[in-house]
Amino acid sequence: MRVSIPVTQSASPVAIGLAELIALGDRLQPKSWQAGRQLAAAQGGYRSRFRGRGMEFAEVRAYLPGDDVRSIDWRVTARRGKVHTKLFQEERERPVLLALDYRRPMFFATRGRFKAVQASHLAALLAWQALARGDRIGGFLFSEERHLELRPQPGKQAVLQLLRQMVADPVWQRPAHRPFAPRQRLVVTLQRLQRVVRPGSLILLLSDFNQWDERVEQQLAQLNRHCELGLVQCYDSLEAELPPAGSYRLSDGERDLNIVTGDPTARQEYQQNFARRLAALENFCRSQRARLIRLATHEDPLACLTPGQGRA
Repeated sequence: MRVSIPVTQSASPVAIGLAELIALGDRLQPKSWQAGRQLAAAQGGYRSRFRGRGMEFAEVRAYLPGDDVRSIDWRVTARRGKVHTKLFQEERERPVLLALDYRRPMFFATRGRFKAVQASHLAALLAWQALARGDRIGGFLFSEERHLELRPQPGKQAVLQLLRQMVADPVWQRPAHRPFAPRQRLVVTLQRLQRVVRPGSLILLLSDFNQWDERVEQQLAQLNRHCELGLVQCYDSLEAELPPAGSYRLSDGERDLNIVTGDPTARQEYQQNFARRLAALENFCRSQRARLIRLATHEDPLACLTPGQGRA
């Protein structure tokens, strides 16, 4: 089931604000705090090779849905009358790196919000969620204008630093109409990411993956050898399927283009191209035991954090 974005007057479909990204933390419920784990877990109940019981005990806290029942502290549970679970050092201080694609094609939507806005909202939710688990939060923002690395740090200030950098990124000051073709190849960005990420980190990459190819797969596979990997595909419904048969005018503010969508053969080929790219993403994640989440521009990002939602 897909959930549409709640209609609010404050949220812009083409920009992000610090206040709204901070407020997104209030939308999280305790039952969704384990979703960061699900992002890196493959379908079929795969348990990540980097998770589980760490060697150093850290603390005991109230049990949350999704916690490993094998970590329940039965003595504390009996004493307090409420189920509690043990946390270990590896689990509560894991580096989480949110890699955000801010290249030009992400600034597009025909419904809902720009892909870049959706990715930013989901990244904020994931950052607040990681904070609730006690993880260290970092970021990797990339675009034609710049690459910014924020090394994972513990605490609320790490989340706030990430959100501030997202809002202050120069991409939001671009002229409204520019060509969509990215000058920065995704594979080049992944090569840089591989040089800065630390082994054992959870990497959550939010992109439209329109430049998916074998070289991208190779770079992601190398990252996945020493880290956990979760992919979030942001897409617009127009990218998946052409609108009803007719004539449509597209404009970038400088040039106009008319497209006709009535040719059944062209419509089928268009849909097949998107389906092939999605199949490549799914096959890669299955082979690498990585999690694939799909988020359309008209959907509520919070739905991706609900167990069973956002699956490809």
